[in-house]
Order: sequence, then structure tokens, then C-alpha cells
Amino acid sequence: MNIRQLQYFIAIAETRSLSSAAQKVGVAQPSLSQQVANMERELGVRLIERSPRGSVPTPEGEVLLRHARDICARLDRCIDEMREIGGVPRGDVRFGMPPSVSMVMSVPLAETVRLDLPEVRLRASEAMSGFIRTWIEDGTVDLGFLYGDEMVKDLRATHVLDEQLCFFSAPDAWPLETAPGSPVRLRDLRGVEMVLPGAPHGLRRILDRAASDAGTALTVVTEMDAMTQIKELVARGSGYSIFAPAACHDFVASGRLVSAPIVDPVISRPVYLVRHPDSPASRAVKAVERVTLSVAREMVERGIWQGEWPA
Repeated sequence: MNIRQLQYFIAIAETRSLSSAAQKVGVAQPSLSQQVANMERELGVRLIERSPRGSVPTPEGEVLLRHARDICARLDRCIDEMREIGGVPRGDVRFGMPPSVSMVMSVPLAETVRLDLPEVRLRASEAMSGFIRTWIEDGTVDLGFLYGDEMVKDLRATHVLDEQLCFFSAPDAWPLETAPGSPVRLRDLRGVEMVLPGAPHGLRRILDRAASDAGTALTVVTEMDAMTQIKELVARGSGYSIFAPAACHDFVASGRLVSAPIVDPVISRPVYLVRHPDSPASRAVKAVERVTLSVAREMVERGIWQGEWPA
């Protein structure tokens, strides 16, 4: 089995179509099918099966896919690093961001990388933290932002800042006696109808734990694992929510949402910039890592990304 076969297999898994994969890698479909058959014969397992979803990896194929992505990513990084020796950083850098961080960081980071690192191509993807953790582990992305100490365990992590969570409401549906902007105790939110992510979501786990520790409970009327849709529901007066300020920066700036910091207890979460601890980072990745920390500090200093920079 060789590197080209692994690249073919990745293309099939990503496109879920032999014809699309053949077009992507520039070979005839019969040749691609033969390559898969050769791999299956060599490994003694079935790698691809046809289903209503297309040509998808079998469980054994998923194992190979994970290794194939890691091997191909390492080869790409090796090539990039050898080309970079004695020159400027160049090559692709893949970055995973949760939606709330992407809201404040993706555009200024892309602009800064384009200006300061013209030979580097940034490829940013937005996803929930759990997916980003998996992407870091399997080499799908080189860098990522993650929340919380548990999520970054066993990764190379740089503590970027700590975000304090806030209560959000539509301006004309404010449910509390205190005015928007005034601190609100978590127990004062008891009975307020909340729209929050589902239980597996990291933010939801933080909120449920904080409520339990405070001897109270949140009244969740709608669960939705989509930040934009939650904000839209709250802006329409169809519930209330709790987010980090960065997540709602756009809606607050347009006057569609107002907020109040939560106290007693203050609920905060650390934000980390991470990469795989064992994968060698190219000069391009290291350069983007440095630029990211610089842009993050600027966003905090300008008040766009609200949080406390670690001492």
C-alpha cells in the first residue's frame, strides 16, 4: 500500500462517490475501483460499501481513514517544512473555530494572515468544540480554539483568555426587575424560559453545573445546537439565553439583543489555542499561531472579544 492509494481512499471517503473521487484525484473510475480492491485484498478487510448515502467506509475503513489522514497530513507538513527551510513561511494552515470564537476572530485573523504571511493560505472551518477536538487528534486541522480545561487535556494548549458568561434578551422583552447591563444573580433567572444547546454541549454542561452548585435550576424550554438560530429566537422574544459576549457581538451591536453579566456565581470559561502535541508543526503553522495570539490580544484590548487576559 502506498501514499497515493491512501490519498485515493481519503477522496472516496470525503466525496462518498467513486465518480466524484475519481474526478477529484484525476484518475479513471475503473482504475480507482481497482486501487480500492487492491487495498482490500492486501489488508484482508472490506473498506468501502455502497449505501443510500453513497460509497461510505466500513468500520474497518474508518480505522484506515483515520490513519490515512494522519499519514498524508504528516507528509504534507514534511514537504512544507523542507520547502520553508531558509525561506518565508508558506503552505496551508487549517484552523478549527467554535462559532462564538469565529464571530470575533475569523475575519481579522484571515486579513492579518493575508497581509503578514502572504505565502500562507489559511483554511478556517467552524464547528462545535467536540468536532474540533477530534479534528486536532486526527490531523484534519492544524490549530483550533477550545473551551475548558477538560477539553484540552493531552493537547498542546495556550491559555488565551477567560470569558464571563452573560444573560441575553431582546430589548423589548427584558424579564428582570434590574436593568440591562446590571449584574444578575443566577438564581434570579429561575423560571425564565431559556433557549440553550442540548446537554452534550460544553456550554450546557457548564451552565447546568453552575446552577446545581448555586442550588437552583434553569428552565429550558427549547434545546438547539445552533448558535445563530438561538440568537435569532432570543432576538424575536421567543426565549432567553446565556452566552459569552463574543457570541452575540453582532446582535448586540445592531441593537437586537441586550445583556447582563451573571454574578453569584460568576460563570467563566477558559479559551485555549491548541494543536496536537506529537505532530511536528510547520513554520507556517507556528507563524499563524503567533499571529493568532497577537490578533486575539488586539480584539480583547479593543473590547470586541470580552474577557480577561491570563496573567
